[in-house]
Amino acid sequence: MDGILLIDKPAGMTSHDVVALVKRALGGVKVGHAGTLDPFATGLLIVLIGQATKAQRQLMELPKRYETVARLGSTSSTGDTEGEIVHTGRLPPNPPPLPTGLLRQRPPRHSAVKIGGERAYKRARRGEQFEMPERIVTVYRFEQIWRDENPAHPRAGYEIECSAGTYVRSLIADLGDAYCIELRRTAIGPFEVNEAVPPPLRNQPWEDPPLITLSQALAALPK
Repeated sequence: MDGILLIDKPAGMTSHDVVALVKRALGGVKVGHAGTLDPFATGLLIVLIGQATKAQRQLMELPKRYETVARLGSTSSTGDTEGEIVHTGRLPPNPPPLPTGLLRQRPPRHSAVKIGGERAYKRARRGEQFEMPERIVTVYRFEQIWRDENPAHPRAGYEIECSAGTYVRSLIADLGDAYCIELRRTAIGPFEVNEAVPPPLRNQPWEDPPLITLSQALAALPK
């Protein structure tokens, strides 16, 4: 069994959790994925089956599209709902400056980037002091879709198209006094979340998974 599966990851699961579920449901075949989603995030996860794992790097380098909802007037130590929240009451300007093009970005300290051979979030949870290395990313589109300045819960919705390796949490935090409360990946290259299926049920075989062959997947990629 070789190919890719388009999975719509629910909130609360890690990407590794999804891979483990698929592996058990398919009887222990080789399984990987092409790009991590944070546990609180939802949306498209490309799961690689069998020989398709050899195309991991090629698929991981595809551009991504996200929809995110930001809480305004507050900051988070992790850039999302899992961090230490500080309410400032200061709102980013409306409309806010939304940078596009080549950007210098520091990934969040609570991220899966490896620092000295260890995941940054593990070091951050131990309270260690370290600096995240900058990286160059590309933001193709960054739009504010809506904004609600209700004093009790000011929020705004954004749509972002960006290169692989871009941290949406950092883009939102850089607006000033904002953090992500919802994050959904809606596309990876030509693959759309509306084509995806939920993860398989725990401890149940997956008799007829909607597998896309590796040749079909590679043929869909931009030339």
